[in-house]
Amino acid sequence: MAATADSPSLDGTAWVLTSLAGRTASGPAATGRFENGRMQGTDGCNRFSSTYTTKGSSIQIGPKGATTQMACAPEVMKQAEAFAASLAGARTFRVSAGQLRLIGASGAILSTFAAQSQSLAGTSWRATGINNGKEAVASLVAGSQVTISFAGDGRVSGLGGCNNYTSTWKAEGNTLAFTPAAATRMMCTAPGVMAQEQAFFKALESVATMQMEGDHLAMRTAQGALAVILVRVPNP
Repeated sequence: MAATADSPSLDGTAWVLTSLAGRTASGPAATGRFENGRMQGTDGCNRFSSTYTTKGSSIQIGPKGATTQMACAPEVMKQAEAFAASLAGARTFRVSAGQLRLIGASGAILSTFAAQSQSLAGTSWRATGINNGKEAVASLVAGSQVTISFAGDGRVSGLGGCNNYTSTWKAEGNTLAFTPAAATRMMCTAPGVMAQEQAFFKALESVATMQMEGDHLAMRTAQGALAVILVRVPNP
């Protein structure tokens, strides 16, 4: 995949959709990550994976690809279909001022993306799935909440489901590591909450890499297994 000064390589970059055919994107974030000849991400409803090739400013995404098959609200599905069409119809691309534009054969801008920051500092997240230590990622106990907030000084804090906890974190590129959590010592009686909290603390210690896509964050072990899945909590 050739690159020039005007058409830098897309490999290793990640993006969040901001507009389709000149209209501001809305609803769940659509994303795209380019890596090793594949573009992967979410269309706002389903995850997708497809091949891509570039030569100079020319680009071809697909035609072969794979997606999950979830059904979403009609307005989300409509935007997802338009997003997929913009990828399939792209013939050239342009990167400038932190934006990626995919352009069709007629010269019309099909979709515009903003560069996805991979920095965790100053962000907060809510867990939606936790590795239970039995080679499975389990949804949270109904009514419980597990959170994590990353400070710029290397500290991390949050709610484990019952107890507040603190730890430290270190990231470089897509690598991520935590020190063992120090937590308060409250006992909660809601069924499953204490076991879930312990599974969360163990999962944090197992984290070796992370991948951020829009408002979603996946933390994985050194073996590639999912440790924790989270969604972004907007800053107040």
